[in-house]
Formats: sequence, C-alpha cells, structure tokens
Amino acid sequence: MLNVVLINPEIPQNTGNIARSVIAHKGKLHLIKPLGFSIDDKNLKRAGLDYWKFVDFKIWDDTEIFFDKIDMEKVHFFSTKGKTRYDKAEYRDGDYLVFGSESTGLSPDLLFSYPERTRYLPMSNLKVRSINLSSAVSVAFFEALRQLDFFCYGDC
Repeated sequence: MLNVVLINPEIPQNTGNIARSVIAHKGKLHLIKPLGFSIDDKNLKRAGLDYWKFVDFKIWDDTEIFFDKIDMEKVHFFSTKGKTRYDKAEYRDGDYLVFGSESTGLSPDLLFSYPERTRYLPMSNLKVRSINLSSAVSVAFFEALRQLDFFCYGDC
C-alpha cells in the first residue's frame, strides 16, 4: 500500500481527485491540518464522485504529530525544489508520498532537514512555477505504482 500525504491542502477539488486515484489503487490518504475546506465540502465530494465513502483516510492535527508516528526512511517529499527527479527515486510498499499546499508547497524546514528525501517533477517551461497538485500527485503516485508493478498479483 502507498500513502499519499497532503499538508494543508486548500482546494477541495484537488483533494477529491487525489482521493479517487488513491482509492483506485487501495492506498491511504493522509490530510494534515489546517485544511482549506471541510471534509463535508460539496466540491470535495463532487470531485471524488460517489467513491468518497470508500476512501481510507486519516486527518492529522499537525505535521509534528504525523512525522513522529512514521518511519522517515519511507518518506518522499515532493517539491519544485527537490533534489532527486521523481522517476530516479526508488519506491517501496508502505512509502509516504508527501505534498505541500497548492499555494506554498512544503515548508523550507522540511526540505532542508531531509534533502536526500526530496523529489521533483521536471518541467520544460521555466515560466511555470509548478503543476497542479492533483496532477503532480498522479504523476508521482503512478510512478511509485509502476515500480511496484501496480501491486498486481497475476494479471492486471
């Protein structure tokens, strides 16, 4: 199982889309407060369609509590300031793919504290600051799944 972690997500539609991808591959979604929306938000539910009831998710009060509970060797921090290209990293079952908020990304403290755990998605046009959070999560999540053979046991 892969874990997708969103720190301070702001846009419910992005989180709903991400939840659908996580559900499709039996992952777990971790949302770290503050959230820019309510879990009952209609836009969140609409983006997740009727799948939201199947989401395996947990809401955490803050990053400190979350990171105290997990093995930091299983963490991949995604940022435009990451050190390793996302497809050059090695992913394992149980890993945590961590993303920051849409407007600010991950905190510089996290990136500075764990530079060897940071990943980036290459972009050809440097006029673009970053890609949409939902798109970035999909790219990274599917690369991790590809390396894990999509958790297929037999034919997929």
